[in-house]
Amino acid sequence: MVDDNCPVENDSPKDRDSATSDSTCDKQVKRRDFIGGAIGAVCAGAVGAIAGAPAVHASGKFRWRMVTTWPPRFPIFQTGAEDFARKVKLMSGGRLSIDVFAGGELVPPLSVFDAVSSGTVQVGNGAAYYWAGKAPEAQFFTAIPFGLTAQQMNAWLYYGGGQKVWNDVYAPFNLVAFPIANSGVQMGGWFNKKIETMADLQGLKMRIPGLGGKVMNKAGVNVVLLPASELYTSLERGVLDALEWAGPYHDMKLGFYRAAKYYYYPGWHEPGSVIELIINSKAWNSLPKDLQAIVTAASTEANVRALAEFDSRNGEALEVLVDKYRVKLIKFPDEVLRGLHGLADETMTELVESNPKVKKVHDAFMAFSRKVEPWTKMSERAYMEAKGL
Repeated sequence: MVDDNCPVENDSPKDRDSATSDSTCDKQVKRRDFIGGAIGAVCAGAVGAIAGAPAVHASGKFRWRMVTTWPPRFPIFQTGAEDFARKVKLMSGGRLSIDVFAGGELVPPLSVFDAVSSGTVQVGNGAAYYWAGKAPEAQFFTAIPFGLTAQQMNAWLYYGGGQKVWNDVYAPFNLVAFPIANSGVQMGGWFNKKIETMADLQGLKMRIPGLGGKVMNKAGVNVVLLPASELYTSLERGVLDALEWAGPYHDMKLGFYRAAKYYYYPGWHEPGSVIELIINSKAWNSLPKDLQAIVTAASTEANVRALAEFDSRNGEALEVLVDKYRVKLIKFPDEVLRGLHGLADETMTELVESNPKVKKVHDAFMAFSRKVEPWTKMSERAYMEAKGL
């Protein structure tokens, strides 16, 4: 999936209303005030109280800050967070306003979790597997190799008990969480070498994060972690032999088709990656029930719309990549997929055996998977086969 700090060739930014978008000057003032308040709190011995509760005025209005892991104007991810904030303000009649800050504008991208957990800000937006170092079990709430699809993840979270498991995981960190977007099945990656057997993976230098990276490492791949700004150049110059990013829409924007020969599918490592909305539990509990319902409804709508936008834009971009840029699409051979699946099982077994918290989430995840897979086989999969796809 995408990394949190990637410069992209962005679309034109969407128009924002005055409550959720500020001029550069306004944001500079906010950052100055924020930093000044933080310093004052530290001096007073009250680090955790910088913004531990939302600003509540006599009129009953709330004003929150949201920090994200995404670059400014990053399509679907950052623009989706901004659209969510606009909807919340509109539906609440201005009673709840959320100022949205891209990664690095208020806190570093990978400090989002800590900033919301501590109450420094009220809201965060990113991907749960970014926090694997703090809570390894959080990875199940983004995606795991050969795991649930986007539709199945939504079923688990909304109706299969997954939401409660998620909030139980985050409770010690003073957080509540909601799905706010999903990428759907991603692509398998860009390669400068054909992958016909598992042996072809050995020795490759590849950018692939998370559990997918651990699986590839077991396959003999040298997993390389580089800043996003270096990926295209590294692929072009041979520092990398392969990389995975997201899907056709974002991959085309980064120009990977100019630096790699083969575009592989499917994205076995991220079959339905959830993007999360995390809210400080103290801030959440301070909201009246009707505003909580508005936030819940707005995040649900954002989740549905993001997946629809991914499907639409990826379909359009794939057509351009194939017809205009003559990209060679190749499905991973069955032998390779079977081999990766086996290594993914090994990786998961090791993770489960190393941590009882991971085992608890894993067991809930797999219990739901066993219930939903037979229906998926007889519905979506059987229909696609009937269509000849």
